[in-house]
Amino acid sequence: MARFIFITGGVVSSLGKGLMAASLGALLQARGFTVRTRKFDPYLNVDPGTMSPYQHGEVYVTDDGAETDLDLGHYERFTGVASRQADNVTQGRIYQTIIQRERRGDYLGATVQVIPHVTDEIKAFALAETDDVDFVLCEIGGTVGDIESLPFMEAIRQLHNELDVGQTIFVHVTLVPYIAAAGELKTKPTQHSVRELTSLGIQPDILLCRTEHPLPDSERAKIALFCNVRKDAVIPALDASSIYAVPAQYHAEGLDTAVLRAFGIEGVREPDMARWADIMDRQQNPEGEVTIGVVGKYVGLPDAYKSLHEALVHGGLANRVKVKVQWLDAELFEAEDSDIAAKLEPMHGILVPGGFGVRGSEGKIASVRFARERQVPFFGICLGMQMACIEGARNTAGIAAASTTEFGPTDEPVVGLITEWMSKEGLQKRTAEGDLGGTMRLGAYPAKLTGNSVVASIYGGNDISERHRHRYEVNASYREPLEKGGLFFSGMSPDGTLPEIIERPDHPWFIGVQFHPELKSKPFDPHPLFASFIAAAVKQSRLV
Repeated sequence: MARFIFITGGVVSSLGKGLMAASLGALLQARGFTVRTRKFDPYLNVDPGTMSPYQHGEVYVTDDGAETDLDLGHYERFTGVASRQADNVTQGRIYQTIIQRERRGDYLGATVQVIPHVTDEIKAFALAETDDVDFVLCEIGGTVGDIESLPFMEAIRQLHNELDVGQTIFVHVTLVPYIAAAGELKTKPTQHSVRELTSLGIQPDILLCRTEHPLPDSERAKIALFCNVRKDAVIPALDASSIYAVPAQYHAEGLDTAVLRAFGIEGVREPDMARWADIMDRQQNPEGEVTIGVVGKYVGLPDAYKSLHEALVHGGLANRVKVKVQWLDAELFEAEDSDIAAKLEPMHGILVPGGFGVRGSEGKIASVRFARERQVPFFGICLGMQMACIEGARNTAGIAAASTTEFGPTDEPVVGLITEWMSKEGLQKRTAEGDLGGTMRLGAYPAKLTGNSVVASIYGGNDISERHRHRYEVNASYREPLEKGGLFFSGMSPDGTLPEIIERPDHPWFIGVQFHPELKSKPFDPHPLFASFIAAAVKQSRLV
């Protein structure tokens, strides 16, 4: 029987509910329990796939092809449990499902309403595919008091009453601000937030209080008194030096103990924190430092490349070095007076990430050329691989007009719209005029690596599976001229039609991949490509 932990947030947004859920999941795992973590998002988009990264950060993709909230990346990185389509639902998808049923006549003439139809659908989502785990952690997006989240609050209130006694608890993440002029921590916002929550019929069992200053015992007692919770269930959550320090910090403050007590679970062994101690030792005691230049178009918002940043950190952990990420706007490399060399020469590695659209593309191509000519380790991901192919076509294969149809009509479509491909569900077809949402090549796909390639040695084998999210592909008909120009196609789809990986054997480290390896990297299991890339950057740092 799964037990459910419903996580809500109050006072302000961006308190770190996703990180808290991921950390609690890791702590429960460390005590020997199995967990699933899922996210309820109250916005009306069916999924975040068509949203700008500036709106909602990166889109995290699961093995089964779901475009999800970036918090699912936290869940996977901290627990190692692969997320699924069933682990993220939006209000838009809930309403889409209900309206489709209503149009088919499934409700047999009944009036379709928020209660019970919307709340029933939310409850069904919460309960789905949970029979094989001990705990299900459900994070409710938004902030208590938002009108958008009301159906979700009502649904979890109903679940608390419908499931067995002791099968659900509520954890509320709130803010205890420090007023510098008064020199005091203020508990009133937390009190008001809990009052708002209880007005919805939800009494929190545990309060996680985010604060920049230590929470005195007297203030914990005051919060407990006015919020109707046990004093030992008021858990301080101070800012941490690293997100990977959070599990140990929350354990030290008693979060996992309070959760088990709320469920009436006793006699459980203390968590094995060796994994997290090793991660922090590697992070706090590096044996060197490398600088990686990320040339992208969304560099103004770090969350747009959240998984990428963390995968670079993981590569540093694997090599016991600190990775300093330098975010570089690709558009700055397109100006006529741009001194590309001055910006890129200090870098020990250059990475061009995924993205969409023409903006900044010539700057990315210029950075690829710099990395190739100056023998600087280069890593191209998704669009980054495509830009590497276009750069190679123009400058080493003699195809001066090489481009991609994503940016408009071209006589030399080295990269073009993929119109059909094979998936586990069978032949998939797309058109340029079709919907944008959910129509890309999404999720995990296998690839075959050439036996004597650099990537085969990095992976330690010839068969891999990686997650994709893209609509355009490198045109395999250009393979011969590109390989004559030194760009080797070292990974292909199993049927040999879709290029998956390119590399330059005569370069210290030059690899481009069509997929997103950052989505599968974890601090305790760094992705081999990122570990190898950072190792190459370490070698580069010793040359300059």
